[in-house]
Formats: sequence, structure tokens, C-alpha cells
Amino acid sequence: MGIHRGHQARPVEWLAEKFIFLVSLSAIVMVFLIFLFVAREALPLFFGETNTALVQKPIPTADLEKLSPAKLQQYLELTPAQFAAMDKDTLKSLMDVKQEAQDEVPEEFRNDPDARINTTEWRYLVLPHQWNHYDKPEYIWQPVGQIQKYNIIPLLVGTLKTTLIGLLFAVPLSVGAAIYVSQMARPKMREIIKPTIELLSGIPSVVVGFFALLVMATVLQKVFGYQTRLNAFVAGIALGFAVIPVIFSIAEDALTSVPRAYTQAALALGASRWQTAWQIVLPAALPGVFAATVLGFGRAIGETMIVLMVCSASVMSWSIFDSARSITTTIAAEMAEAVSGGPHYRILFMLGALLFAVTFVSNMVAGAVIQRFKLKLEGKR
Repeated sequence: MGIHRGHQARPVEWLAEKFIFLVSLSAIVMVFLIFLFVAREALPLFFGETNTALVQKPIPTADLEKLSPAKLQQYLELTPAQFAAMDKDTLKSLMDVKQEAQDEVPEEFRNDPDARINTTEWRYLVLPHQWNHYDKPEYIWQPVGQIQKYNIIPLLVGTLKTTLIGLLFAVPLSVGAAIYVSQMARPKMREIIKPTIELLSGIPSVVVGFFALLVMATVLQKVFGYQTRLNAFVAGIALGFAVIPVIFSIAEDALTSVPRAYTQAALALGASRWQTAWQIVLPAALPGVFAATVLGFGRAIGETMIVLMVCSASVMSWSIFDSARSITTTIAAEMAEAVSGGPHYRILFMLGALLFAVTFVSNMVAGAVIQRFKLKLEGKR
């Protein structure tokens, strides 16, 4: 009854509360609907319903009646809706097109063992394969050409390299700046430094990428003396500039929220400001700093334009001074060229679903770690 009277007494506040709840819930639902849409487009790939083999054994049109609907749909690479909308004559025409396509395969590929491989099978997507005219098994992402190769390992390695380099560059600078601004800087200096760093988040990614492409790449090559001018190292450093404002802002708020009594007690016991910040304030704000790092990771792994402009060659190499291509760069660069419903199209959606899943799992793990830190600092564990 008390709750009911409260709703009657404050109807506007109650409606506002429910509206905010519905908006929050709808945002969560929309995120999962987007994931379901992306994953749905990749389902034929997961179920092995795609075939990229250049040389296939065509099924004669006369055998149309002998095939089951499921087998015929898979052979013609049709969706259930497309298959249901077609009559028998249309299906015969598609089978004739399949036959003609096999007849037009160049003679040089008919005896090539690679031309008979379905490169969308998982063993070719994640394991090295010794392709014809190669000396050893290789990881290759090459979605163009007669024989298409879709190994995703170079993309995963490129994503990890650029993301980790960006974090290794951004986290120390961001946390160090947050400690200085929140604990050591004078009020006037704080009013200058904090807005300046946060303004960096307003710089478009394309501008950062353009600066890295024309200026940063040349300077870093002269300093470190590596051979490839545009590489994962340059992309990671440029990525760090996009991540710094995110990590700094959240880490600074976490450090500032530590009770002033901690700082005053440490200073009263004879500790220096640096000792207080490093040994007292930072451990107390560790959950917030870790959360800032996780958000920085999400920002870095999802960045597209900077990596696309600085390095976009899918080279399988663990060296940070070689070129690299991330998953987001691949989707942005190739989605417009992929045929809707084709193997390349399906694999790009699979990469999007994989990126979503990795980000979601990393945030879940980070949330558990942050909660563990909080319980430990509160003395409950």
C-alpha cells in the first residue's frame, strides 16, 4: 500500500523511472539483436553449408527429381526463403548455370588440388595449409582470385598486435597522468591538463590515422630503423592516442573518489606525496583503474580507421615491425566488395560475431575481476 500511495503521490517521478528503465532495457535488447543478426548471417558457415571449391562435380539436371529438397538447396547455395520461392523450371535453370560454370573453369585449375578444396571448412580457417607452389604450410587470408583463402589467424594476430601495443603505450601514460592530476598537480594546473587530455577524445580517428600515416610513420622509422614503414608498431602507437582519453578520464575519477582521509593519514605519518599516491591511493582505486583499462581495450580492439590507414596487409607475423590487418579493418575494407550471401560475405559476418563475442567475454571476465578487487579491498575476502 505504501508503494501504491507513493506512485499516486509522485506519478511523474514514477513514470520517469519506468521510462529510464525501459530505455536501458531496450539498449541491452538492441545490442543482443544486433549480435543475433550478425550471427544469423554466418550460420551457413558454422553449419558447413558453403562451398568455395573452384572445381566441383556438377549434378546433372536430369537428377533434379532424385535430390532431396535439403540437398538441392545446399547444392544451389540458396536460403530457405529463396528456395521456397522458386519453381522447378527456375531450379533447373540454376542447375544449368552450375554446369556451365564448371565447364568454364580454366584448364590450368582442373588439375590443381587447391581448386578442389572448400576453403570455408574450419581446418582451412584456423590451421595452416600447404598450398600448391608453397614450400611449407602457411596461414593466408586472400579472399580474391580464383582460389580464395580465408584463414583468419593472420587477422587475429594482427588484431592482438595492434591492440596490445596500443594498450602498452596508453595505459602507463594514462594512469600516470591520472595520478599526477588527481594527487599532485596544483588546482590551476589540474584545470589545464585534465580538459586538454579529455579533448583528445574529440579528435576524429581519421585525423589521427592521417597524422600517423604522414608524420608518425616516418619519424618512428628513422628512430628505430626498421624496414617496413607502415607496420603494427606505428598502428599501435597511433591507437594509443585514441585510447588515452578514455583510460585517463575513468582512472582519474577513480583516483579522485578515494577518501581524502587516506591521503591525509599517510602524509601525517611521514609519507611523501609520491609514496601516498603509489602505495595508498592507487591500490584503493585499483578496481576503477582496471575498469578503465578494460574500456580502453574495448575501444582499441574496435578501432577501424586508424589501423586501416596505417597498415592493412594481412601478413602472418608475430613481429611488431611487420604489417598487420585487424578484424575491424578487414570488415570495413572488404564488406562493400563481398557478394551478398556468398562465402566471403558469410565469413565477414562470422568475424563480426567473433569480435562481439570476444569483447563480451572480456567485459564479463573484467567485471568478475573488478568485483573480486572490491571485495578484497573491503576485507570481505
